Amino acid sequence: MQKRLNIKEVAPNALKAMIGLETYLSKCSMSKATKELIKIRASQINGCAYCINIHTQDAIKNGETNQRIFLLNAWREAEGIFTEEEKTVLAITEEITLIHENGLSDETYTNALQFFSETQVADIITAVITINLWNRVVLSTHLQIGQSLA
Repeated sequence: MQKRLNIKEVAPNALKAMIGLETYLSKCSMSKATKELIKIRASQINGCAYCINIHTQDAIKNGETNQRIFLLNAWREAEGIFTEEEKTVLAITEEITLIHENGLSDETYTNALQFFSETQVADIITAVITINLWNRVVLSTHLQIGQSLA
């Protein structure tokens, strides 16, 4: 792969804004486990090895099991592995990540309100959008596993 720009060097204010989103998310009520599930699943869909590598490691450090990580891309068929709340978060993650297909459906949004407040749904949406942003930066700049983004 051709070496490309380093966003920290050429657009430091953009990187700072992205880090601002992460700072916001670090203070919301969503659990670390849920945040990592979102990050891993969106990164799987987007094919971002860099982010999959980082977030699977972070998930394990935070107590996530290998089984759940291994089954994440087949969560709909993994009966008894993910809670109903987690399944809802994963559905939101997939629908927003694949926004060009149908977007966040009314069914998924309504289902989310059974488990989460509007503020929590907004935080879930923000988390999905944020990891998609990171995925696109990493993939567009050809950042490789082990290289530093920031």
